Amino acid sequence: MDAVVLREFGAPDVLKMESISDPVTRSGWVTVRLKAAALNWHDILVRQGKYSSPLPHVLGADGAGIRADTGEAVLVLPPLWWGDREAAPGPRWEILGDHHRGTYAELVRVPEDCVAPKPRGLTWEQAAALPLVGLTTYRALFTRGRLRAGENLLVLGAGGGVATMAVMLASAVGANVTVTSSSISKIAQAQELGAANGVLYDDPGWPEAARRLSSDGRGFDLVLDSVGTWSQSIAALRPGGRVVVLGASRSELATLDVRQFYFGQYELIGTTMGSPGDFAGLLTLLDTETVPPVPISAVFPLAEAAAAHQYLEQGSGFGKVVLSHG
Repeated sequence: MDAVVLREFGAPDVLKMESISDPVTRSGWVTVRLKAAALNWHDILVRQGKYSSPLPHVLGADGAGIRADTGEAVLVLPPLWWGDREAAPGPRWEILGDHHRGTYAELVRVPEDCVAPKPRGLTWEQAAALPLVGLTTYRALFTRGRLRAGENLLVLGAGGGVATMAVMLASAVGANVTVTSSSISKIAQAQELGAANGVLYDDPGWPEAARRLSSDGRGFDLVLDSVGTWSQSIAALRPGGRVVVLGASRSELATLDVRQFYFGQYELIGTTMGSPGDFAGLLTLLDTETVPPVPISAVFPLAEAAAAHQYLEQGSGFGKVVLSHG
C-alpha cells in the first residue's frame, strides 16, 4: 500500500510517500480502507519525536473509510486501550499514530472497538475531521467541564480544531460562548458558528475585556484553555469558575497566585482525548442537537502531507486540515 512514512524526526519535509507492506490480519482487529485522514497538532509532536514513536513510522490518529470485512462506511477512533475507568485512561492507553501505524496510508488496522459508523450526511473529509477533535472537545466541555445550558464559556484560540468544535457544541446546548483570537476575521468566523462575541488576546488586558463580555459581566463559568495561559484564564473566571486545560501550545509552564486561587474558589481541571463512553455521548449529542459539520480549512492529497503539516503549523487557517486519499 501507499503511505506517508516518517524515517527521521524533524521538519515537515521528513514526511515522504512510500510503498510499504499492508497491515497483517489479526484476531479482534479490523482493516479500514481509508478515504481521508485529518491532521491534528498531535501529529506535529509525533513528527518532532515528542512521543518517541518507532521509526520508520506512519502518523495519523483520525480517519474515515470502508471497513474491509463488512463494507461499512466507518470512522476510525483514535484512543487505543482506554481502560475500565472513565475518570482517566489506563496505563496501556495511547493514541493511534503514537506507536501503531496511523491513518496517513491507504489502509489502517485498529481494534474492532475503534471503529464507529460514519454519520450520515458527512463527506469523507468531514467525517475524518470529527473523531479526535470531537472526542477531545466533548470530554473537555461536558465530562470534565460539566458545562450546562445558560452558562458562560470562554474558548481560547478561535480557529483551531478544538476551539471551533467547542463553539459549535457549546452553542448547540445553549451556552453563551465568547472566544479569543489574534484575528478579527477568526472571531467573525466563530460568531458565524454560534459564538456571541470575542476579544483579541494580543491586548494584555484581554481577560478583563472578556469578563465584560460575559452575559452578566461577572466572568465565565468555564474557560477552555488549550494554550497553557492559566493565570489569564483564571483572571477571566467568575468566583467559583472552572478552567479545563487540554493543551500547552503557547506555554508549558504556568505561575499561579495561590491565595487568589483558593479565595476565588476556582477549579483547575486537566483532560485529554476521551473514552469510548465519551464518544458515545458525542454521537448522541450530534444526533439530538443541530451541530454543523466540522469546518474544513484545507484539503491536501495524501502525497502532500508535508505541505499539509506546513499549513497547519502556520496557524492561518480556520478549521481542520485534511488529507484526501483519492
